[in-house]
Amino acid sequence: MARKPRPPAPGRSAGADLQSILRVDHAGEYGAVRIYQGQIDVLAARRAAARPLAAVRRMAEGEKEHLARFDEILPRYGVRPTLLRPLWWAAGYALGAGTALLGTEAAMACTAAVEEVIDAHYGRQLDRLEAGEVRDVIAQFREDEISHRAEALAQGAERAPFYNAVRATIAAGCRLAIALSERL
Repeated sequence: MARKPRPPAPGRSAGADLQSILRVDHAGEYGAVRIYQGQIDVLAARRAAARPLAAVRRMAEGEKEHLARFDEILPRYGVRPTLLRPLWWAAGYALGAGTALLGTEAAMACTAAVEEVIDAHYGRQLDRLEAGEVRDVIAQFREDEISHRAEALAQGAERAPFYNAVRATIAAGCRLAIALSERL
């Protein structure tokens, strides 16, 4: 039976690998909240169909719950948020609003692309983590992200103009954001 890692004693921080995992996941959930907020603002202003807008709002609530959980965990493990938070504040919102300006299907394509990358990212982390709180949280959040991707596909993501190009571009941006947030 694997032993459950404990948070470090007050005033001490987690190991470098765990710090990186928590920092990047917190940054990702923060970015996701901003992406969904941009989508909601634009889709609501454009009076998008009720069903896709409701789906985006549901997914946004899930991401807010994820962010709140990481907001609780980071201080207990002595991990600071990414230094790039101001960039992710603006970039996340711009990505969400920009894709929503292209239409509901483009917003859903954005969601599908982001969640595909996050699914793989969380999977790699789960392979590295021992049993314990952080692993359990990431496993649950991964399931939520897989569900979000499925919802985006059901809402027409693949019907977005230039879906493959949009997907590839957003995925590349996500991978870059992950690499930067792990370090900074």
